[in-house]
Amino acid sequence: MHAVQRTLKRVAAAAIMATLATTAMAAGPKIFVIGGKADDPFWSRVKKGADDAALVVKAAGGTVTWMGPQTYDNLGPDAAKLIRSALSQKPDAIVGPDWVPEAMDAAFKEVVAAGVPLIIYNSGGMEAAKRLGAQNYVGSEEYVAGTGGGEYFARNGAKFVLCINTQPGSTNQEARCKGVADGMAKGGGKSVQLPLPSSAFGNPTAVAQAIKAALQKDPSVDGVITIGANDANSAANGISQGGFTKRVKLGTFDIDPTNLQRIKAGTQLFCIDQQPYLQGYLAVSMLNAYVQYGLKVPTAPILTGPGIVDASNVDATVAGAAAGAR
Repeated sequence: MHAVQRTLKRVAAAAIMATLATTAMAAGPKIFVIGGKADDPFWSRVKKGADDAALVVKAAGGTVTWMGPQTYDNLGPDAAKLIRSALSQKPDAIVGPDWVPEAMDAAFKEVVAAGVPLIIYNSGGMEAAKRLGAQNYVGSEEYVAGTGGGEYFARNGAKFVLCINTQPGSTNQEARCKGVADGMAKGGGKSVQLPLPSSAFGNPTAVAQAIKAALQKDPSVDGVITIGANDANSAANGISQGGFTKRVKLGTFDIDPTNLQRIKAGTQLFCIDQQPYLQGYLAVSMLNAYVQYGLKVPTAPILTGPGIVDASNVDATVAGAAAGAR
């Protein structure tokens, strides 16, 4: 009789342990990622990185949820709403860019106050991560990237560069244009910002026409840099339509296959790459490791850029772009 009871107890204990293991597996980490629009070419690369990292999270029974705005017309307030929406769903961790600090910081502080691990990525830098109490920053230092772009323009003969900003007021874009201006100044040139309404972002006709008009107005402009690869495609059209291809050198932050083909063809000078795939992949992977195992990367910030892509290294970049990761 006692032997039967002991056997039943062992069976019951094993069943309990199996149930607990199953429950733990089903209760894997819930990670929320705040990012850009789904149809934004740059953010599709960030999302691919996050999605690939999510495979490990899902294997442990967890989830990774991407949340992005419908438009960029009201970027800061809309992003703050997304952060609070993610927080209301009792997450285990949140990843987000600090695009517009005055609109978003209060929401991020609510995340930290609730004890939810936070990583800032893509925008804001380590300064924002420290200010908000986030674990780390993953991304590029935008001012440094801009400075490098300005210096590169100057080394290649540009004297007056327009920095086309279709997201005026956004922290990372303002830092990019300021960096370009300072980099050009170091090389003896100058750069000014041409701010366009945020509604122009993703509107190729509006961007092309604005750039064409600016180049027609001031014949001393011999360089144009855009804040994103999509805008660079529009800029290339505006430069071509105005007949300024020989006069104006084109550069951009970020890359896409069309930009790379122009570099190969000699009609675009360079791209500044921040490796967006790694931003999504590393941020999600780091938070998953922290939530599940208490692992924490001691290096801060985790920089994914900047790097210059030009005629000297464009071929090595094309394969990654074809796979949707560059």
